[in-house]
Amino acid sequence: MHQDDMEITPALLLNAYAAGVFPMAEHRDGQTRWVDPHRRGIIPLDGLHVSRSLRKRIRQGGFEVRVDTAFDTVVDACASRSETWINDEIRGLYTELHDMRQAHSVEFWHEGRLTGGLYGVRLGAAFFGESMFSTQTDASKIALVWLVARLRAGEFHLLDTQFVTDHLLSMGGVEIGRSAYRRRLAYATHRIADWNALPEDLPPQHVLDIATGSTVVR
Repeated sequence: MHQDDMEITPALLLNAYAAGVFPMAEHRDGQTRWVDPHRRGIIPLDGLHVSRSLRKRIRQGGFEVRVDTAFDTVVDACASRSETWINDEIRGLYTELHDMRQAHSVEFWHEGRLTGGLYGVRLGAAFFGESMFSTQTDASKIALVWLVARLRAGEFHLLDTQFVTDHLLSMGGVEIGRSAYRRRLAYATHRIADWNALPEDLPPQHVLDIATGSTVVR
């Protein structure tokens, strides 16, 4: 699908997500296009895989995970690649959604520096992961663990990754067909979830346990 001359507004963008469609540009200066893949990547919220080495890194601590304190910086870091699908129009739209509390960032901070993170869009009980970045080993993976813990605590039903990569496959990502995805999407977007249900300042081990289903939030 092509944008043509239609202005994309935040409301139109949310409606597109609800219909299973999302925007991408061919490159930084390219035209925004609508994408509706035949195969869709998701991470089942009861199927997160955390490797032994990543568990060890999480238990070691020495980092901080924050939410929504540097949204624009996370988006810019995700776009700071030789090839990116994030053009100025898309960046502006996600900034507007963030101002509306419909888009969020999960950020990995180490020694006062932002060295990894991810951002995405929230709609009902669905979260649409858009992009992630990392300048430090395991930073984006740890941000993903914190995201899954937050979604599980808030009773979300869908974590959409759009596509699957080796990185996501290693953490439990799977690919499903368009019809199966749309059934899950319809269910999730008509449910209510709480983005803020995960208590702040939980010990890393507790967050890991929530993300992997070893414990629940009380």
